[in-house]
Amino acid sequence: MQISARGDYAVRAALSLATAYPTLLSTQAIAAEQDMPRKFLEAVLADLRRAGVVRAQRGAEGGYTLARPPRKVTIGHVLRAVDGPLAGVRGLRPEETRYEGAAENLPRLWVAVRASVRRVVDEVSLDELVSGRLPAHVRKLTAQPDAWEPR
Repeated sequence: MQISARGDYAVRAALSLATAYPTLLSTQAIAAEQDMPRKFLEAVLADLRRAGVVRAQRGAEGGYTLARPPRKVTIGHVLRAVDGPLAGVRGLRPEETRYEGAAENLPRLWVAVRASVRRVVDEVSLDELVSGRLPAHVRKLTAQPDAWEPR
């Protein structure tokens, strides 16, 4: 799975908002804290607002906040809001792929890959990530000897 810059920025911005929840944060404050370009952040926050992940308040005292408590917003919600489906194969959802011959069972593998990704990003909330209290099955994955090794 490749995490886009947009997805990375969206998760980081959501984590900043989770830390401040329910207080409003300006794009300038988030951009400064997370060291990201403000214009790009504004576009990411607009996507998150359209998806209902954050809400915006205009005016001098305005800014952004999460639309729901951090414990109710998963990393998957945030990623889908800015990048769409988590796992795609040439623009198709894994269950939409069809192959002939030796590759006929490949859709099963693509579906398993998506299920595996979901098991992490849909089961970790912003609150859990901010606090470092990840679910046991996620902690177990990061504790595997080769988890931190590049391949």
